[in-house]
Amino acid sequence: MSVESVSAQGFARESLAVLQHVIESAREDVAAAADLVAECVRADGVVQAFGTGHSQALVLELAGRAGGLVPTNRLSIADLVLYGGEDPAVLDDPLLERRAGVAARLYDLAAPNPQDLFVVISNSGVNSVIVEMALHAKEHGHRVLALTSLAHTRAVPAVHPSGRKLADIADVVLDNAAPRGDSLLELPGGGSVCALSTLTGVMLVQMTVAEAAGRLLAAGERPPVYVSANVPGGFEGNLELEEKYAGRIRRTAS
Repeated sequence: MSVESVSAQGFARESLAVLQHVIESAREDVAAAADLVAECVRADGVVQAFGTGHSQALVLELAGRAGGLVPTNRLSIADLVLYGGEDPAVLDDPLLERRAGVAARLYDLAAPNPQDLFVVISNSGVNSVIVEMALHAKEHGHRVLALTSLAHTRAVPAVHPSGRKLADIADVVLDNAAPRGDSLLELPGGGSVCALSTLTGVMLVQMTVAEAAGRLLAAGERPPVYVSANVPGGFEGNLELEEKYAGRIRRTAS
């Protein structure tokens, strides 16, 4: 890649090419993912979304946003403090994501119903807490939808004691097509710049939500969807929709 390619237009050109590839290549996987989401909603389930690091951006894209499905819940390592009574200092541990038992604790704090779907998001797909969450969900009978980079996960070793990666566990895998290391534009002399996984991940999340909503409509059901709280009546209307899932979905200021 030339020096001239490391530019705004270079990133736009390269990322749009990957986005088009994702749109075309992920059709069957998105359809399968939408089936899981629609089945969950139809069964009065909640979509439990979990990710760490920058994958939390995609969790927020799925759980509790305008135009998104109401029965969605964001799981976060911060739940250990917010709902689990842990000292806030626990979040200062840079190795917390590698600690055994963290995902199981987060699962218990969420107290999911059997029909809930778990959406686990990780670009590498090898982080210990990510793999543990997927395994724990499967062990408790939940379906698991993964959003990950197959290029990255295939290029790095497993670190979880099970020897498994997120893509090995999930019922359906959405490949964000990000390269190993996530950065898209190669730099002269080595290295790269500009992460891609959030951009392609948002596309996959919203394609899946759209397809799931279409399935619900085809079955004669109105999708339970949020309206922006910043339009008249939106906040009040959302509260009414949320009442059906009281105690099962969390909506904090963050």
